[in-house]
Amino acid sequence: MTTLDRRNFLRLAGAGALAAALPNSIRRALAIPANNSTGTIRDIEHIVVLMQENRSFDHYFGMLRGVRGFGDPRAVFQRDGRAIWRQSDGATEVLPYRPAVTNLGETFLDGTPHDWNSSQQAFNHGECDQWIPAKGTTTMTHMTRADLPFHYALADAFTICDAYHCSVQGPTDPNRYYMWTGYVGNDGTGGGPVITNAEAGYDWSTYPERLERNGISWKVYQDAGDGLTAGGYWGWTGDAYIGNYGDNSLLYFHQYQNSQPGDALYEKALRGTDIKSGGSLFDQFKADVANGTLPQVSWIVAPEAYSEHPNWPPNFGAWYVAQVLDALTANPEVWSKTALFLTYDENDGFFDHMPAPFAAKDATRGKSTVDTRNEYFPGDAQMVAGPYGLGTRVPMLVISPWTRGGYVDSQVFDHTSIIRFIEQRFGNGNPDLIESNISPWRRAVCGDLTSCFNFATPNAALPTLPDTNGYQPADDQRHPSYVPVPPTQGQMPTQEKGLRPTRALPYAFEVDGQPDGHGGFALGFSNSGAAGACFHVRDGVGGAGPWTYTVEAGKSLADSLVIGAADGRYDFSVHGPNGFLRRYKGNINGAQVDAVLRRDGASANVNLDLRNRGSASVTLTVLNGYSGARNDVTLAPSHHRQFNFQANASLRWYDLIVSDGAAGGFRREFAGYLENGRDGVSDPAIAAGPTALQDDL
Repeated sequence: MTTLDRRNFLRLAGAGALAAALPNSIRRALAIPANNSTGTIRDIEHIVVLMQENRSFDHYFGMLRGVRGFGDPRAVFQRDGRAIWRQSDGATEVLPYRPAVTNLGETFLDGTPHDWNSSQQAFNHGECDQWIPAKGTTTMTHMTRADLPFHYALADAFTICDAYHCSVQGPTDPNRYYMWTGYVGNDGTGGGPVITNAEAGYDWSTYPERLERNGISWKVYQDAGDGLTAGGYWGWTGDAYIGNYGDNSLLYFHQYQNSQPGDALYEKALRGTDIKSGGSLFDQFKADVANGTLPQVSWIVAPEAYSEHPNWPPNFGAWYVAQVLDALTANPEVWSKTALFLTYDENDGFFDHMPAPFAAKDATRGKSTVDTRNEYFPGDAQMVAGPYGLGTRVPMLVISPWTRGGYVDSQVFDHTSIIRFIEQRFGNGNPDLIESNISPWRRAVCGDLTSCFNFATPNAALPTLPDTNGYQPADDQRHPSYVPVPPTQGQMPTQEKGLRPTRALPYAFEVDGQPDGHGGFALGFSNSGAAGACFHVRDGVGGAGPWTYTVEAGKSLADSLVIGAADGRYDFSVHGPNGFLRRYKGNINGAQVDAVLRRDGASANVNLDLRNRGSASVTLTVLNGYSGARNDVTLAPSHHRQFNFQANASLRWYDLIVSDGAAGGFRREFAGYLENGRDGVSDPAIAAGPTALQDDL
């Protein structure tokens, strides 16, 4: 599916927010055609980044149709066999829940711990099973479309990323350092590594300095509050409706602190509106858009009350985002050349079910074809050891004339992806615009956000967004936090039904697994795609792991895991990007069957080869998880059988389960998506919905 007309979009989206009324500015955002002069990224002339605060993907969008949320059919399991959603402190088990309050989107919901140590505790070396001990029961709260109508409608109108992670398992400042500089001083230079909000003053280079050296215009839009120097707490002020909440993290670098009026760094990073003395929130931004002087790269930093940081209501942030769109769309020529990235610096302490990719500490925790140096913090007297990141999934909405259509992009990204998008647009082969702070491992695992865009044919008629006028704060006061209480009897949320168009991804990889004949289990990873991938491997029996394996594009990797169960049982699951799953379960003393799957995205064929290596016949059932079709086969010793499945009927998604039917017996599961370079449709298994879009593939 290369384009999406209005008929097909409405068929995908169904009823709901699309029928809502809109402010004129948002109609313009959808109606103004993209500058399509070259059909490439060069048509973008303005990049605007608005990084909000402290929300996880599941907390905001776990209920959104067509994304990997609460209906994810291939979520990981905990070591004791419980689903990842069933988080416990040993005494209390809590499922994701919506707090029992009428207007949650405008409620001052209590925040949760989000420092380095508690985040590493929740992550638990990749087990992801300590959320409640580390964060409390509020971690499991989530919202719905009724709570966040503007956020959901943005997702329905533009493009949402459901594999975008914050950069570090920790608080605000380190994550913003990744966004502005590419790392946190991981190599120990310039005052790093920094994994707290210490704000002690640092000396490593920042990406705006590269832009400045190379004549790329840039600016930070913010309010000055009580001042943008140390005396004014760098914009942090007790009045939550002014200032920048201290979120312009460039101001914690000595080169900015030492700059003077007239210097480029001072004029572009230490200036702001002056609401306190009668100015207005967006007067500078609006003027630059209206006058056609919006820089090539801009960052917007909100006052505390509009940042969405708990306990501030999310819909205060919705109103703020709407004002940004109002300003940008007021000048159609500017908007036709603009890409707006709306994301969140970290997850606060809110739960997300998807384990973050991370570099293996050493060979006991996995392998990598790419250098993983400086991706693991060794710990010190105050801070526990652990991977710097990636961190928890957070929302990313890509809003521009090139991203209309309600798409989901499931490529893995993090905050360094924003820098890499700027590199792609303005680098032009200039090595000085390539950020050397970004590690080789992150460049291999995280994309550059270009897959979110349709540069070739961006202009199509699309739907509308709801009004946010009612979300403007009614007063300028702080309000006490609402502390939710989990329901006595938890129930898994039901994700919205239906499908969503998907962006084509640069992935093409395979994993093979079988007992190695020496008491271990051999895994082989191969990557023929255009992007690297990080695989997460879990052991459901032996008590070891998890492990991660990073495989660059065009490379392969092999390892053998110890089968830890004394009786020979094994249960290894391999999770990769975009719902990729391989599960190997059995007993080295049981059926000896090789099961090998090969995919052909161009033809949507899945070929499964079964071979009996044992000395006795074995009867197997092959189940198609999407169609429900079953095939039974009996294999004599040394015989094999090949099955061919067409995945078009399941929208290029496949899920094949091979089993001998015995309790604790042989079982293999192969699931994922067949990329073919074209846009597609979200996984029908996420939430049961219509499959009438087959003709669009």
